[in-house]
Amino acid sequence: MRNSTHRKWTKTRKLSLVTAAALAATQSLSAELRDFHLNYLPRTEDEQARIARVTAAPDDFSAPQRFEELAGGAATVRVRTDADAFSQPSGNLSFEQELDFKVGNGLFKKIWVSSPSSTLASDGLGPLYNARSCQRCHIKDGRGHTPNGSDDNAISMFLRVSIPGTSEDGYAEIEDYIATLPEPNYGGQMQDLALPGHPAEYRLDITYEDVPVTLADGETVTLRRPTYEAADLGYGPLHPDAMISPRVAPQMIGLGLLEAIPVEDLLANADPEDEDGDGISGRPNIVWAIEYGAPMMGRFGHKAGMPTIMEQSAAAFAGDIGISSPLYPAPQGDCTTSQVDCVNAPHGDGDDRTFEIDQIGMDLVAFYSRNLGVQARRNMNDADVLRGKQVFHDTGCASCHTPSFVTHRMEDRPEHSFQLIWPYSDLLLHDMGEGLADNRPEARATGREWRTPPLWGIGMTQQVSGHTQFLHDGRAQSLLEAILWHGGEAQAARDAVVGMPKPDRDALIRFLESL
Repeated sequence: MRNSTHRKWTKTRKLSLVTAAALAATQSLSAELRDFHLNYLPRTEDEQARIARVTAAPDDFSAPQRFEELAGGAATVRVRTDADAFSQPSGNLSFEQELDFKVGNGLFKKIWVSSPSSTLASDGLGPLYNARSCQRCHIKDGRGHTPNGSDDNAISMFLRVSIPGTSEDGYAEIEDYIATLPEPNYGGQMQDLALPGHPAEYRLDITYEDVPVTLADGETVTLRRPTYEAADLGYGPLHPDAMISPRVAPQMIGLGLLEAIPVEDLLANADPEDEDGDGISGRPNIVWAIEYGAPMMGRFGHKAGMPTIMEQSAAAFAGDIGISSPLYPAPQGDCTTSQVDCVNAPHGDGDDRTFEIDQIGMDLVAFYSRNLGVQARRNMNDADVLRGKQVFHDTGCASCHTPSFVTHRMEDRPEHSFQLIWPYSDLLLHDMGEGLADNRPEARATGREWRTPPLWGIGMTQQVSGHTQFLHDGRAQSLLEAILWHGGEAQAARDAVVGMPKPDRDALIRFLESL
């Protein structure tokens, strides 16, 4: 068991930011579970009261809320009607910061090549990989897609894989941590591409079963239930206890703003024992932050398995492209010790960079990723959108998809500092039922739990990504299908959508499309 002097994180009940007792409790929790990645100023009591007022649930749905148009606060960007809508820099960057953003964008789009190469700044690819650049998974900074038939590639989708661990493989500092280990032959994720002379690890096969759902008014919606197979295995059979989980690349907008939400505000929505009896028992994923050597709240990834944009980016370089960095220094990426040729293949470490992407490069990629701007809300005054917003709240969707937060006040990140934002997510884990279960844990997340995905920008998916595929594996082909897959804690809200009149259901979809 890994040991540390850090205090063990313990469970807490749902808190209210408007009371002195709750404020003291959240301050105590934040002392145990800190935002190590941010330099921020503590909030005054007056600020706490102002924030509570501005983020309170609406009681009037006849008009938009104040500041609702600025989904990303002062960082909000204008609405574009082309596929580059998600690729704009935060609206409040300085001229110098825009230069860093553009250089980071260049690194995000960089096509990596294998070693040895005359292009020393770009070598180190693979030998096993899922893509040759970040942009090839996060196409136009939007959502990835499932393969369209056997002839299509799975370049923005892959399988995570692990086997059960023991208590000795976990973290004593994190209560309820579910220990796992990399699959012995295939590591932590499966790569379906490889350099010449190296077999790819697998080919992703997906088959779908039609699942009809009849709505109260007689309309039938056909869901597709996927089955996944790791076919054409290149390095022997999977471990008999292997657990696989499909993942589609998520959209990239607003990540720096999500990173800047105070941890105590996120914990205030946690209710792991459902003590208030509303059927919602969200809880934070607590992960070990490599960068800080301490437990932190997970915010990023489909199961909130990463605490910061920096760590998320470095892990993606290692697992997706096979690129080493200061946080993930292995030059062979995700290759295992049983993949001898992969481990011994030439790599790009050891030149002036030391790693295949150095800390300067990582800083620029992380800056770019933090500052992809959130578009202004659209059609807020539309009568159907306003009605759909009321349906959203009345149905209980806002219990998990928390509409708004105010970010930390920070001197060194003014673009994200003290902004009222509208992500529509609590960033907590929720049991979504057996239908969506992947049965693969990640840190504290069980095989039935998923992080609430932010909804901002969801209505622009077709425009940016050229499809309307949703959920962690893209199985839902419309927003309505995504709702109908909800189960577990969201079962009551899902059933309410099934049973509501069609005009209300259509208005709900109109509201989601306006985000």
